[in-house]
Amino acid sequence: MSVLVRLRRVRAHDLPPPAYRTDGAAGMDLQACLDAPMVLEPGQRAAVPTGFAFAIPAGWEMQLRARSGLALRHGIALANGTGTIDSDYRGECAVLLVNLGARPFTIRHGDRIAQAVLAPVGRCLWQEVDALDDTPRGAGGFGSTGVAGC
Repeated sequence: MSVLVRLRRVRAHDLPPPAYRTDGAAGMDLQACLDAPMVLEPGQRAAVPTGFAFAIPAGWEMQLRARSGLALRHGIALANGTGTIDSDYRGECAVLLVNLGARPFTIRHGDRIAQAVLAPVGRCLWQEVDALDDTPRGAGGFGSTGVAGC
């Protein structure tokens, strides 16, 4: 399924719009839009601009996710776990990165820093009740099903 998303450059830059790198990719790569390199020291967080604002259609969101290679090789993750661009937000998309690694990490203009995944949004209707349905799991959580496989 294809969904039309309008985008606007928030300032002059040479970056292409976010793009899928393979036919089977779920996420589009977002690139850093920087005037100068940015160094993330170990433990440091920063909002890295992408240079684009998006008009996500109603009923959809854009999820910002970490790039697995940056996380594995350099300890670079999203500071907020997964970011969300709501359908009514029109400001510049920035990626909140954190350096969980042991060494400084340099981000340069054009570096692919995150993935953007377009996803449908359901709206919750609450119904307050006196009791919830019983399930085999019940209230077990936080590791209650164990750690070991098989």
